[in-house]
Amino acid sequence: MSPPTHIQNGAHNGPDRAAENIHAPSTTNHYAPRPSDLLSRVDNFSIIESTLREGEQFANAFFDTATKIKIAKALDEFGVEYIELTSPAASEQSRADIEAITKLGLKAKILSHIRCHMDDARIAVETGVDGLDVVIGTSSFLREFSHGKDMTYITKQAIEVVEFIKSKGLEVRFSSEDSFRSDLVDLLNIYRAVDKIGVNRVGIADTVGCANPRQVYELVRTLRGVVSCDIECHFHNDTGCGIANAYAALEAGATHIDTSVLGIGERNGITPLGGFCARMYVANKDYIMSKYKLHKLRDLENIVAEAVQIQVPFNNYITGYCAFTHKAGIHAKAILNNPSTYEILKPEDFGMTRYVSIGHRLTGWNAVKNRVQQLDLMLTDEDVKAVTAEIKQLADIRPLNIDEVDTLLRKFHEDKNGVRSSAFEGIDDDVEEARC
Repeated sequence: MSPPTHIQNGAHNGPDRAAENIHAPSTTNHYAPRPSDLLSRVDNFSIIESTLREGEQFANAFFDTATKIKIAKALDEFGVEYIELTSPAASEQSRADIEAITKLGLKAKILSHIRCHMDDARIAVETGVDGLDVVIGTSSFLREFSHGKDMTYITKQAIEVVEFIKSKGLEVRFSSEDSFRSDLVDLLNIYRAVDKIGVNRVGIADTVGCANPRQVYELVRTLRGVVSCDIECHFHNDTGCGIANAYAALEAGATHIDTSVLGIGERNGITPLGGFCARMYVANKDYIMSKYKLHKLRDLENIVAEAVQIQVPFNNYITGYCAFTHKAGIHAKAILNNPSTYEILKPEDFGMTRYVSIGHRLTGWNAVKNRVQQLDLMLTDEDVKAVTAEIKQLADIRPLNIDEVDTLLRKFHEDKNGVRSSAFEGIDDDVEEARC
């Protein structure tokens, strides 16, 4: 449920506009890349959007062809550079869906995610994709309990598959799986091997979500000194570090980040597209706004949420019900004077609006005054303080919705001015009912 749409943007309806100049924030961005991060790609990266690959592994996901096309078009309109699709080797319908999407003429490059196996590669190169993302497990867990191959075999297989894909003129990425539980020497050796034969990207995957930002930074920084190709990173969110790890990877020199809409994917999913954009907006607002149509994020998330039969979480980055909702009286006063006091993101840049909640015991008279002004009622500050006290008294019994608050404000205004409009007949009963 969204906040009432008739609540106006506090940035334009605050009681004291002069305060904005007095309290204008510094133009210095303290969250921008540090000068010491010479390899940082915080302001030069690409998104590989994996809703139609990783997202298909979400528990509720079933995307028919029409839904896949709808999501692919929405991702393309948003501006992602790459759209990753499920392997055509997974099923005949998966292959048909890839071919349908590659014929749409989208601006984004279309990728397919395949196992490091020649059979998969031979099928995938015939689907019309722009590139293939190749993956194989390299940790001791996966080598023993998944495919059963040693590093010598894996390296030989990787070289064969990468060379084959390159011979077809396609872009190719080689990624280890479970990278952060793999031996570092094994990782660097295989990455170096595929880099030498011209792979476009190597990939690091935190497959079980065990890595923290420091570990990510150190591994990416080390890898950056070993390979000359691009570096892609894929972070699962089992322990809540998906966004932070993506940012740390870019600081260390990674070039591509995998995301999915609402973070959907295997188990708890991966770095969410919206949350990642929020983080990067803070780092370099102009860059992120020039690359992506941020105002299309809400519609994109609603499409995916409907497709997988979930609700957008109340605390979702940017688009959640509470993302730009302010409640505490002290917060509300500051927000009305200068929204930057309690917002690092500007809701209007994402096609959103802020909402100041006033029908509760924590409300303050400044927030109520703002609503009085929106309703064009003639009340003094003392009047507003008096009606605020009444709101708080009633809200000690139960929260009031915006219509009930407006009723109280209009009644107070009518009583003070001694004019009773027929439109307010029965208003006393409404107020009394609110007390019950």
